[in-house]
Amino acid sequence: MKVHEFMVSKIEFIDSDRTVYDAVEIMVDKRIRSLVIRVGGKSDREAVDGVVTARDIVFKVLAKGLNPKAVKVADIASRPLACVEKDMDFDDAATLMEKANIARLFVCDGEKVVGVVSLLDVMAAELIMWARGDYDSR
Repeated sequence: MKVHEFMVSKIEFIDSDRTVYDAVEIMVDKRIRSLVIRVGGKSDREAVDGVVTARDIVFKVLAKGLNPKAVKVADIASRPLACVEKDMDFDDAATLMEKANIARLFVCDGEKVVGVVSLLDVMAAELIMWARGDYDSR
């Protein structure tokens, strides 16, 4: 199974000059855990500069008592994006996530971000592989 078979292609973006408060509003409204930081007014999937996650917001802003309306998302973003090619094997992606201790991988087609794979997506892919009978017990 390839990464593109179980990635989520709906990615939410936020401009780098927006505030953490703006990010919180978007994330809460859409019930998501991350936003890709976009720079320079480029199209959504070009010129990305990191990701801001719920973890970044809680640990780097809220827990420190900082004003989320005074902090830019670019100032707390996690960089660089952990990107893999869309044709990467599922097992390789899961292993990379484990070794790097990361909760999401962004899927790229050349320079463009085309999807994201989270831990939940990895679990769903495992279920699909079991159902198909494709699971290779290790």
